[in-house]
Amino acid sequence: MLEYLVDAQGILLRRDALAVGFDDNALRRAVRAGMLVRIRQGCYVLRERWEQADRVERHRLLLDAVRQLYDDTVAASHISACIEQGGPNWGLDLSAVHLTSLRAKGERSGARVIHHRGEVLVDDISRDERGWITAPTRTALDTATLISQEAGVAVLDWYVQAGHTSIDQLYALFSRMRTWPDTLGLHRVLVLVDGKAESVGETRARLLMRAQSVPAPIAQFEIRHPSGRVAGRVDFAWPAYRAMVEFDGAVKYHRYRRPGETIEDMVIREKQREDLLRELTGWTMVRITWADLARPTETAARILRAMRLAA
Repeated sequence: MLEYLVDAQGILLRRDALAVGFDDNALRRAVRAGMLVRIRQGCYVLRERWEQADRVERHRLLLDAVRQLYDDTVAASHISACIEQGGPNWGLDLSAVHLTSLRAKGERSGARVIHHRGEVLVDDISRDERGWITAPTRTALDTATLISQEAGVAVLDWYVQAGHTSIDQLYALFSRMRTWPDTLGLHRVLVLVDGKAESVGETRARLLMRAQSVPAPIAQFEIRHPSGRVAGRVDFAWPAYRAMVEFDGAVKYHRYRRPGETIEDMVIREKQREDLLRELTGWTMVRITWADLARPTETAARILRAMRLAA
């Protein structure tokens, strides 16, 4: 039976089915019966596995299947390498996987696969269990060339904040990429990176404030007890204006949620933390959410109003 040929991820390649005696008719019957899903030419996944996967997991399944079809002449790259390395997926098109050719010339696209070319040096690639994959610094910059400026800053911020690269390393590689296709706007992305944001939401909040002419804040600002012990840290602060901003997102709540703690307990603890920080500083706290990012003018006005009232 075909279901016994799938790998640990639930993937089945046509070539492997043919190698043990099955034919295309058997594969088509498996698809019609609801056992398999054809995700691209020559690649199938167990339907149950596919239907339970979110968009990121589906991209990884597609990438895993495609990488099995190719030899060591390609490396997973761009958006696909970003996803494999745990990077943010906001603003990324995950409908096709990306490979960089290590030998072949030219760029082409096929069934849900985009092939890139480019100068690849030894430090630009590394290996994982499936083969070659672009190294973090190369991945971050490659990805930023394909997406919006805002999403690109979020990706580069994440790679720097996670310790996978540094701003200096990004600029050093960018100096080699200046004449490559699709890199003309990369410098405008790089100059906006600070590597301090702990989430895409924080990066977007910082860019919103910059675009709306809110005074530049201090990111990841520590607030201390009179004894000098750290009481907490806020995403953004303006000591001169006696104001601070926290970005509230699901990622943050899950990141700081303690083992065994309910969401309700987490919210109560966060409220107590906020009360303590306000008590220690006498500053105004403004909280913004993903929905607020879609209302930049109104959100900036809230922050500026809080700064005026608190100063």
